[in-house]
Amino acid sequence: MLEGLDPEQREVATALHGPVCVLAGAGTGKTRAITHRIAYGVRAGILQPSSVLAVTFTNRAAGEMRGRLRQLGAQGVQARTFHSAALRQLQYFWPKAIGGSMPRLVDRKVKLVADAAAAMGTRLDRGELRDVTAEIEWSKVTQTIPADYAYAAAKAGRDIPRDPAEVAHLYAAYEDLKRARAVIDFEDVLLLTVAILQDRHDVAEQVRMQYQHFVVDEYQDVSPLQQRLLELWLGDRDSLCVVGDASQTIYSFTGATPDHLLDFKGRHPGATVVKLVRDYRSTPQVVHLANGLLTQARGRAAGHRLELLSQRPAGPEPAYTEYTDEPAEAEGAARRIRELIDSGVPAAEIAVLFRTNSQSETYEQALADAGVPYQLRGAERFFERPEVRKAGIALRGAARFGGNDSLLDDAVDLPSQVRAVLSGEGWSSEPPAGSGAVRERWESLAALVNLAHDLAVATPGATLGDFVAELDERANAQHAPTVQGVTLASLHAAKGLEWDAVFLVGIAEGMLPITYAKTDEQIEEERRLLYVGVTRARERLHISWALSRAPGGRPGRRPSRFLDGLRPGTTATVGHTGASAGGGVERGATAGAAAVPRRTQRTQRTPARCRVCGRTLTDAGEMKLMRCEDCPSDMDEGLYERLREWRAVQAERSGQPDFCVFTDRTLMAIAEARPENSAGLSRIPGVLSRKLRSYGPDVLAICAGRQADADVEDA
Repeated sequence: MLEGLDPEQREVATALHGPVCVLAGAGTGKTRAITHRIAYGVRAGILQPSSVLAVTFTNRAAGEMRGRLRQLGAQGVQARTFHSAALRQLQYFWPKAIGGSMPRLVDRKVKLVADAAAAMGTRLDRGELRDVTAEIEWSKVTQTIPADYAYAAAKAGRDIPRDPAEVAHLYAAYEDLKRARAVIDFEDVLLLTVAILQDRHDVAEQVRMQYQHFVVDEYQDVSPLQQRLLELWLGDRDSLCVVGDASQTIYSFTGATPDHLLDFKGRHPGATVVKLVRDYRSTPQVVHLANGLLTQARGRAAGHRLELLSQRPAGPEPAYTEYTDEPAEAEGAARRIRELIDSGVPAAEIAVLFRTNSQSETYEQALADAGVPYQLRGAERFFERPEVRKAGIALRGAARFGGNDSLLDDAVDLPSQVRAVLSGEGWSSEPPAGSGAVRERWESLAALVNLAHDLAVATPGATLGDFVAELDERANAQHAPTVQGVTLASLHAAKGLEWDAVFLVGIAEGMLPITYAKTDEQIEEERRLLYVGVTRARERLHISWALSRAPGGRPGRRPSRFLDGLRPGTTATVGHTGASAGGGVERGATAGAAAVPRRTQRTQRTPARCRVCGRTLTDAGEMKLMRCEDCPSDMDEGLYERLREWRAVQAERSGQPDFCVFTDRTLMAIAEARPENSAGLSRIPGVLSRKLRSYGPDVLAICAGRQADADVEDA
C-alpha cells in the first residue's frame, strides 16, 4: 500500500492518530496521499471503512476519490461534498428532529430571487439578479441574517450590486418566499443540519457514533458555516486530517477563507503537519513561473507559500504573445491549438482558460472556424444533455434484454457492447466533419464509449449492467466523463483540473487583475487565480494578451502587472515579505503517542459545574443551562413564554426556523439567569457575539419587563 509514495506522502499515509494537517502544493499528489492514507488505515485495521467520512467541494472530486478508494480496496468509505453529506443526514433525521416531511430542495435559487424582487416591485437585470443571488449565498454561508447584512457586507468589503439596505430587504423577501412555498436551498441544508446537531444532543451523538474519522480536502476553501458543521461532526475528538494550500484560495467571494487552514496548528497544538512540495504534474519551466508569481505576493497566505520542486524532465519555456486585439488573440490561440492537435496532442489535453465567462464566445468562434472540437466547462450538465439521456435509456434496455439483441451478437466485451448499442444512437468510429450540434452529440457519445473502456480496464469482467450502474452513480454525483475536445473554462472552473497544454488568454490589466479588484486582499486573490491557471499546465504554457478589445480600437491595454519580472525584458514591481516553506514533516507534541482529546488540550478552560449541586457537567444541554437536568430550576416561566413569543416573531421575519434564533435550551438558560446587562447575557452559552449584537437589546428589555424595541415599532 505504501509503495510508490514519496517520503512526505508516506508520512501522510501513516499518520493515522490525532490531528493531521497536510499543506499540499499544486500537483504534489495530495489525492494520492490521502486516499492511500485511508486505504492503509483500513488495511491495518485502524480505520473501519463505514466510520470514515471524506469531504471535499465538488462532485467531480468526490467521485474521483471514491474511484481511487475502490481501486485501493477501501470500499465502504463515504466520500462526499459537504452539501451531500449534510443533505443525507438532514433527510434521515428530519422526521425525528423536526417532524413531518422535509421541504423540497431547490437546486437553483435565481428564479426565487427574481420572484422575491418582483414581489417587492424591484427591477433587476440579469447581472444584478446574479449578483444579488451571490450576496444571499455569501450571507448564508457566513451565517449573516438579513438584519445584519449591511454591517457585515461593509466590514467584509463586499462589492455590493445595489444599496445595502435594498439587498437586505431582497434577502429577507427571498427567505419569506421560501418559507411560503415550503422549500429550502443548498445553504439551508448546511444551516439546518448545523441547527439540528446543535439543538439535539442525541442526534449529534448518533452521527458521531457513525463517523469516527474525518478527512477534508481543499480545506483552504471552507466557509465559516462548513467549519461549524465539521466541528459538530467531530465533537470533542481530534481524528481529523485536513489538506489544503493557502496559495490556491480563490473563492473568498463565496465566504471561503484560508484562516481555518492557517490556524489549524494553533487550534490543535498536537497536530502533525506534513508539507508536500514535490510537483509531479508540471515541468521545471512551468513550476519556475508558478514559484515566481508567489515570490511577488503579499499578505498572510503569501507568508505560508510552498515552493514547489518539479519532478519532471525539462520542457519548453512558457510562451508570451501580444496581439493587437481580442479576435486576433483568439485566432492566434486557435491556430496554435490546431498545430498541437496535428502534431499528436489530444484535443482533450488542451485548455483555454480566461478570467470571465464573457470571454468564451470569441474563442468558441475561433476554434469552430479552425475545425477544432471543444467543450465549454460550466455549461449544460453532461447527464442532462438529450443525447446522453437517450443513450442511457438504450444502454439500460440492452443491459436488461441484451440477450435478444442481434446488435450484441458479436460484442465480446464491455467496450464493444457499448459501441454496438451507441452506434444506433449516432456514434461512429470516425467523428463527423465540421463542428456544431452534430459534432457535439458525437462528442457526448464518444465520452461514454471512452468511459466504458476505462471501466473495463479498472474492473476486468465488468458487465453492461455494471456500466449502467456506474453511469447512474456518476449522474447522481454529476461526475461527468471526459469529452474529447479542447476545454474552454474560466480560471475558477479550472481549479482541480490539469492539461498537457494550457492557453492563458486575456492576461492584461483590467482583466487580471479584474478592474473591480481594488483592495490589497482582492489584488492578491487575483494573483492566486493566475497561479492556479499556471499550475494547470503539465508541459506547454501559452500566455497572451491583447492591446485593444476590438479591431481598430485604441491600443491602451498593457500586460498584467503579475507578469512583471517574470516575462522576458521586465522587472518585478513588488517584493515578497514572507518566507517560502520547503517540504517535510513537523510533528506535534503528541505525535507518536496516544491521541489526546481536544478538550484535554484546552487546559485554560475550567470545567463547567452545576450551579445548584456543584457536579461537573459533560452533557451539552446541561452545560447550556449550567445545572444538572435533575436539579431544581428557578426559571421564570412567564419570562420564558415571553421569550418564546418574541423568538417566533424574529424567526418569521428572518425566514428561519425558531431554533436558528435561539434554541429552547438557550431561552431556558436566559429565563433562569435573568441577565441585567450585555455582560451577563454574553456569559450564557448559545449567545454568541453576532446574536448578542442582533438580539441583545430585545432580550434584555424583555428580561427587564419592558417591550422589545421591535415590538414597540410594530405597535
